[in-house]
Amino acid sequence: MTNKNILSENPLLKPFTGIHETAPFNSVKIEHYLPAFDAAIEEAKSEVQQIIDNPKQPDFANTIVALDLAGDRLNRIQNIFFNLNSAETCDEMQEIAQEIAPKLSDFGNDITLNEQLFARINTVYNQRESLVLNTEESTLLEKTYRRFVRSGANLNETDKAKYREITKELSTLGLQYQQNVLAETNAYELQITDKNDLSGLPDSIIEMAAQTAQSKNKEGWLFNLQYPSYVPFLKYADNRELREQIFRASSSRANHGNENDNNAIIKRIVELRIEKAHLLGFKTHAEYKLQERMAETPEKVIRFLDELHLESKPFAVKEFAEVQEFAQKSGFTGLVQRWDWAYYSEKLKSEKYNFTDEEVKPYLQLEKVIDGVFSLAQKLYGLRLQENKNIEVYHPEVTAYEVFDEQSRFIAVLYLDFFPREGKRSGAWMTDYRSQSNVDGNQIRPHISLVTNFSKSTENTPSLLTFDEVTTFLHEFGHGLHGMLSQCQFPGTSGTNVYWDFVELPSQIHENWAYEKEWLDQFAVHYQTGEKLPEELILKIQKAQNFQAAYMMERQISFGMLDMAYHHREIPVAGDLKEFEMNAIASTDLFEPVDRSMQSTAFSHIFSGGYDAGYYSYKWAEVLDADAFSVFQEKGIFDRKTADSFRKNILEKGGSQHPMILYKAFRGQEPTTAALLKRNGLV
Repeated sequence: MTNKNILSENPLLKPFTGIHETAPFNSVKIEHYLPAFDAAIEEAKSEVQQIIDNPKQPDFANTIVALDLAGDRLNRIQNIFFNLNSAETCDEMQEIAQEIAPKLSDFGNDITLNEQLFARINTVYNQRESLVLNTEESTLLEKTYRRFVRSGANLNETDKAKYREITKELSTLGLQYQQNVLAETNAYELQITDKNDLSGLPDSIIEMAAQTAQSKNKEGWLFNLQYPSYVPFLKYADNRELREQIFRASSSRANHGNENDNNAIIKRIVELRIEKAHLLGFKTHAEYKLQERMAETPEKVIRFLDELHLESKPFAVKEFAEVQEFAQKSGFTGLVQRWDWAYYSEKLKSEKYNFTDEEVKPYLQLEKVIDGVFSLAQKLYGLRLQENKNIEVYHPEVTAYEVFDEQSRFIAVLYLDFFPREGKRSGAWMTDYRSQSNVDGNQIRPHISLVTNFSKSTENTPSLLTFDEVTTFLHEFGHGLHGMLSQCQFPGTSGTNVYWDFVELPSQIHENWAYEKEWLDQFAVHYQTGEKLPEELILKIQKAQNFQAAYMMERQISFGMLDMAYHHREIPVAGDLKEFEMNAIASTDLFEPVDRSMQSTAFSHIFSGGYDAGYYSYKWAEVLDADAFSVFQEKGIFDRKTADSFRKNILEKGGSQHPMILYKAFRGQEPTTAALLKRNGLV
């Protein structure tokens, strides 16, 4: 078969003919990716060259819009490959990722460093005052111009060459960092063969561990570093030595001096980011990144974190002392260590509020929670979600839904992927396989995916979620709504293509409904008896909402401070990273140091996840979400008028306008920290 025929048979290079042109997961094989990438890159280059060679005078349509639409096939292939590399990877995919990353980096640089193309963009940009453009068109023009400038378009040839080298190396380092974390996560197992070592663990967790062991043909019970296994073990296991063992394994991932060690990679990433910032005229990487953020400057971010720190630290110290005192009353001697914190905190919470997380789980069966989340989408936004088994999925555990509005018009495709696998990285995230756009009446609706690592069902029990997992579901579903409800013109401004410190508002505001009885009453029933979640238990959940809120705030602040320590600096990091990390978060840390325990070596958010110089955005958006949700609290949590305003001004608008303009259109004013501090009990 000729090379041309091979390409013609490649499902990634054919028009997607599935329902709503969804990805042909069933047909795609490993060997299809590299040829598809190579062909799609050449196609995209040709599309860009046509823009450059266009004999007509540069204008908004033939240059800015044309560029935003160029490389559509390549974008779809990238979305499929890199989404699966996070959710369903294997050694072969990781090797392909390392091979394709520099090719994609070169392709991106070929575009943004092309003088002829930038000259066309510059011509249009310089005419912007006289052009008749709507708000979103003006935003796309501004965004396109800035993207080129921020990607080296104004550099001299020597510096352009240096920029190419830096970005190519960064693209592979980020992948290697992520692969190392996944390898370390998968490498650890805690096998228990003595039943006495299971003391304190709930039956559901024990059953899940037995099932895991059985699936690997091992005796006894098997625990690992996946969230549904690791977190309950730290929270409930009476055996302190085993708690310490599993904690040390998790907190030292990629910090063992082996082939998966991330220390050198971190130093090199930080060094390259500094070099890149200097090339582009910025003192630090944080200055470079924050130029396109609501926060605007590193100084403002640092001040923001410091202000929250000053508010929360005194409360956090009291919370820590409370746990220490409780542990001693319980017969524990010595200082509470990191592997003791969740264990004694859970027992303290149980004593204070007279309930445990395990009491709530039977009322939170995954299928019922899905119904509840879908019902929320219906009540707030008039959406109807309907499973369609004819839409191809990439794993048997994945479910695909069609999303319709109140007029039964198709809105989006939604994929849900809930459970841990060895090929899936930890955490939870939203992504898309196709973004929304509507150029010249060609309405393209989005394909959105939500990926989590929730507790699986066992032989005797269905998948029962913790309350934290319910809030995680709502969080990611909020991101999903931002993508699904987008009503923008251009791919580059639609959905979650917004400032990084604004993107968490739609996700975090939807977490608030988890604490509302009116919503919980609709779906939270005991999986065996059908009994509703008792009102007294809901009241206990609400009262416990602020349990250790200051400690959790300090923890998030410490991550933000560590991020800024790495990225608001003018020289590379020298010396021991463990010491560097400890110094960066010293003001927030309440525990004694633990040998080899490091956040940095598994801090995927900032070294491979796009949150570099942006981790503060979780707290920033929390200020926005608390302030915004106060409107729902005032008007009614299902108030359709308020929901319509949030949809129209936030969810539908994507990045078509500056986020503060969008926020004020919904709220009527700029946000304040008052609602957040009140919600967290810090006033």
